[in-house]
Amino acid sequence: MSAHIACSLDELAPGSVRRFEIDGRSVAVVRIGDDVYALGDTCSHANVSLSEGEVLVDSLELECWKHGSAFNLETGEPSTLPAIKPVPVYEASVIDGNIVVSVDTVLNGAN
Repeated sequence: MSAHIACSLDELAPGSVRRFEIDGRSVAVVRIGDDVYALGDTCSHANVSLSEGEVLVDSLELECWKHGSAFNLETGEPSTLPAIKPVPVYEASVIDGNIVVSVDTVLNGAN
């Protein structure tokens, strides 16, 4: 497994999202409290960046800014239309105060 440091935990404010390039993949990294999540950064409905969207803290979702589809941070599944396909979910953790992401394996099998 090839894990990469995206940034320090302190560099990503709680309730926010930021885009990173990791091993040639665009990844949206979300922080909620001390928990971190990593999703493919491209909406499955339209070719737009999810990291420009809004973090829905209470429902653990990331909402696409373009058409409003919301994606579950743990499963990548959309909960609202127009998206009907999930986005990839990657392993993310906090190690020694850093957000570490691995894109070697897609946890939910999405492309």
